Amino acid sequence: MTRQPARVLEPSDLQRLLVHASELTHGTRNRVIVLASFKAGLRACEISGLTWPMALKSSGQIAEQLTIARGIAKYGSGRIIPLHNDLRRALRDLHRECARPADGPIICSAKGGAMAPQSLVNWFRARYAELGITGASSHSGRRTFITQSARAITKVGGSLRDVQELAGHRALTTTERYIQGDRDAQRKLIKLI
Repeated sequence: MTRQPARVLEPSDLQRLLVHASELTHGTRNRVIVLASFKAGLRACEISGLTWPMALKSSGQIAEQLTIARGIAKYGSGRIIPLHNDLRRALRDLHRECARPADGPIICSAKGGAMAPQSLVNWFRARYAELGITGASSHSGRRTFITQSARAITKVGGSLRDVQELAGHRALTTTERYIQGDRDAQRKLIKLI
């Protein structure tokens, strides 16, 4: 049996997830978890491994980008990801709530240490179940990010190579497997031919 890829979520599903996660205990942290997945395309292991120096300027302010260290990235694919405004605001809120730490994990468990990658996988599974969103997993945010980036990249003069670099993939063929086709766009394209 072939395993289905993680579901790409619609903007309305993401909004429901953000609202729901924010209303739970650790709402500010939860918002960062969701946005790191959907607006930076991070894997569960990368979200788990984020530390404050990866998100801070030397002044202690939240930076304009996340520096994903090679040590937390799959296959050592460290990279720099420009911060989406929503994620930057959420990080700023969490940083303030945590008394502006200069180091340590960004995403902490209830016990205070870094939340484990499998705990994040379970966290996403529970949230999707609570919302009745089927076919989604901890990889849905990443797949949604890559699909949306691929659809928008030509509007900013970029290419799929830029999406590949943001995703931290070694090969473009890997990035291509993440991108979900758009039937409406395909119909419009055929009409132009």
